[in-house]
Amino acid sequence: MGDSFTAGVGDPEPLSPGGIRGWADRIAEELGEGRREFGYANLAISGLVLREILDQQLGPALNLKPDLVSLSAGGNDLVFHRGDPDRMAAALDDAVAALSATGATVVVFTGPDWGETAVFGHIRGKVAVFNENIRVIAARHDAVIADLWALRQLSDPRMWDPDRLHFSPLGHHTIAAMVLDTLSVPHRLRPLEPKPMPPGNWREARAGDLAWMAHYMLPWMVSRIRPRPDAPPRQAKRPLPGPPPGVPDSGHKPLVRPGSVG
Repeated sequence: MGDSFTAGVGDPEPLSPGGIRGWADRIAEELGEGRREFGYANLAISGLVLREILDQQLGPALNLKPDLVSLSAGGNDLVFHRGDPDRMAAALDDAVAALSATGATVVVFTGPDWGETAVFGHIRGKVAVFNENIRVIAARHDAVIADLWALRQLSDPRMWDPDRLHFSPLGHHTIAAMVLDTLSVPHRLRPLEPKPMPPGNWREARAGDLAWMAHYMLPWMVSRIRPRPDAPPRQAKRPLPGPPPGVPDSGHKPLVRPGSVG
């Protein structure tokens, strides 16, 4: 359950649903290896705020009767909609309670630490408050915390897509490994060394900030304020459970090599 983070935006894979892979697909590939009965669904839809995620995805998730379910929501609220982290947590608490009551293992995510970035540093306090609320919710309902805030590798710019909103293939790979480690699941996702960054100076960094604002941030804000009336409805990535993309079943070929970066 989630938004573009769980859908896998920033991690292109032409043969995967929606043309993207992501950390959730990577985890499913590991969990499904050698298990033909394993089914994986991904209800995430890009651009949704927390309330939309819960309204549209909680019911279908409960109907699937999962053994393992992840829930990541609230990033769009905090970044673009001045979301109140306490009110958001109250809604999230009810959803985690409902999922946990089924007996499923529930994984919830803290937000990443944007404190070192020039663009999103101003919401660091709100993210920190929301994260503390998430920790309380997880403790209350015996959920598992996938702690993006504590994942220091994410401070490396190479972990992020050029849009600075989503993770790169390397970032998704790193997050998938962290979640599997948190669940104490053996896996084949090894730490990867990113390519060296080209040298630069502060002028180039500021020019990069301005270019990012023009090419990514402003168009995104306009699309949220003035949505296209003819835009097709957004669909869940994988609404029904099935074999993970990288794990073959009868008649299916793996789309990607499990464990690859992309």
